[in-house]
Amino acid sequence: MDETLAQDKKTILIVDDEQHIVDILVYNLEKEGYNTLQANDGLTAVDIALNQKPDLILLDIMLPKMDGLAVCKRIRHTLNVPILMLTAKDEEIDKILGLELGADDYVTKPFSVRELMARIKANLRKVEVSANSSVNTGREDNTNKIVVGDLTLDLDKFEVRVKDEVVDLTLREFEVLKYLANQPGQVITREILLEKVWGYEYYGDIRTVDVTVRRIREKIEKDTSNPKILITKRGVGYYIASK
Repeated sequence: MDETLAQDKKTILIVDDEQHIVDILVYNLEKEGYNTLQANDGLTAVDIALNQKPDLILLDIMLPKMDGLAVCKRIRHTLNVPILMLTAKDEEIDKILGLELGADDYVTKPFSVRELMARIKANLRKVEVSANSSVNTGREDNTNKIVVGDLTLDLDKFEVRVKDEVVDLTLREFEVLKYLANQPGQVITREILLEKVWGYEYYGDIRTVDVTVRRIREKIEKDTSNPKILITKRGVGYYIASK
């Protein structure tokens, strides 16, 4: 029984060059039942991430040897696990760049441990729910797809195609697109997307949604200045064009 529980424990990689922050995070995460890995510089972080394949990564931006943005980009090429960036207060450019490079979320220092734990649980829960939904549907492959015009989402393979061409999305991008595609033509507000896709029980920064939508558009639209699939309803939110 204990061995099974140990196998079920999620592993989180903590990447920060300030050892006292690492120590605080290790203490709180292990108290919550997580396994932890540690890295104090960017190169070590990439090595541990690619070899140990943690379930989630907490990644500081200011790191020696390789900064967090470069680490995020390098890891994202290989792994599709949630990456939460740790940014200094008011470093808006770093937050936006982090999200554009494939981070799923960010937490601003100094952070509340309680808030950070809520973010970690929300991101891990979303991955788990997505994995379980593809395993437990029991539906035929051709019925476990969402098709809207030129857009096809295969929910079993977590695969997106535009005019039969495969598009590589992160899990978070896939979930945003899936939520919108399930309701084609219906405008969804940023706040609803933040709540339903990111899993927050409170409203975070809606720019997180905007950046993610922009990244999706860069991958699925021929002309991002004149999108035909993922449309903005100015002042309200986003929707998938129903064709």
